[in-house]
Amino acid sequence: MKPSELRAFRSRMQMIFQDPYSSLDPRQSCGSIVSEPLIVHNMITSKNELKDQTEELLSVVGLNPSMAGRFPHEFSGGQRQRIGVARALSVRPSLIVCDEPVSALDVSIQAQVINLLEDLQDQFDLTYLFIAHDLSVVRHISDRIGVMYLGHMVELADRLELYDNPQHPYTKALLSAVPIPDPVAEATRERIVLQGDVPSPLNPPPGCVFRTRCPDPSHDCKEGNIDMELIEVSPNHFVDACCVNCG
Repeated sequence: MKPSELRAFRSRMQMIFQDPYSSLDPRQSCGSIVSEPLIVHNMITSKNELKDQTEELLSVVGLNPSMAGRFPHEFSGGQRQRIGVARALSVRPSLIVCDEPVSALDVSIQAQVINLLEDLQDQFDLTYLFIAHDLSVVRHISDRIGVMYLGHMVELADRLELYDNPQHPYTKALLSAVPIPDPVAEATRERIVLQGDVPSPLNPPPGCVFRTRCPDPSHDCKEGNIDMELIEVSPNHFVDACCVNCG
């Protein structure tokens, strides 16, 4: 891909980072942070247009345009993340990678940012690749969920299908760890605790990387004779082939 093509490609994809405290340049004002992508990608023709678009972006994410001259240290964590969202939106991307965008925020602020992301998705017709460890957040915001273990996709399904009918033992263990806001149900439900050691990502075992912790691996899986590949076990529900052969 040529550099000119790569730049155009990048403008269609943006990212919201995990830490709103380290992902914003402390030497730049809020307005400069949000407007910089517009300048880099030559999307403005005048200073007035740049000012108008910057103020519009701040308004869209729930910040007062008068804050454009402030610096990151003058904002709260939730406000900083809104600046990061405005920066990602500035070039009107079609895909935004959200790298745990709410994990560093208070729970009440998390809900506000999640609701903002959902509103913006409808308003700008966005696709999110949402990376998270909080399974309640994942269930709330996702349409389709992929579960990864040691860098490998082990299960992929629609949101409700995955939560109602998990197939891979790692997915089942993850979902069993999600707290239930009912003390009776929480006390009586079965918790799946995986045994064994987590392999090194730098030196994973051959074949299925989950076999060292699988509760009931097949003989071929134990010997590392089965390569990891997803197979469709039901419509739009894909599971690691090793899991299908185990048990």
